[in-house]
Amino acid sequence: MCIDYIDLNKACPKDSFPLPRIDQLVDTTSGHQMLSFMDAYSGYNQIKMNPIDEEATSFQIDKGLYCYRVMPFRLKNAGETYQCLMNKVFKTLIGRNMEVYVDDMLVKSLEKSQHNSDLE
Repeated sequence: MCIDYIDLNKACPKDSFPLPRIDQLVDTTSGHQMLSFMDAYSGYNQIKMNPIDEEATSFQIDKGLYCYRVMPFRLKNAGETYQCLMNKVFKTLIGRNMEVYVDDMLVKSLEKSQHNSDLE
């Protein structure tokens, strides 16, 4: 199902939370023997909407009127919101043995023998 959020997105102010620069993230992998890439493609659906904002995501189908209780795909600032959350969750790992770009995560290890431990 696809909901058109064009009008809602126009009405929302842009979140100024900065997304990481891809070129800098790529540079941080230099010299590492092992890399594991992970895609948290449904991660957006794990972030609860503020109950006050749920009404703005309402949509109607033949069975009634509904709204999202979790952040829907294509909502403005979803990427910034998700990046901010990932930065908080992985605060002690980012820059050391992990990098995160929205829902794409990378675990990196300087030594091959350390990689399983880094993944844990």
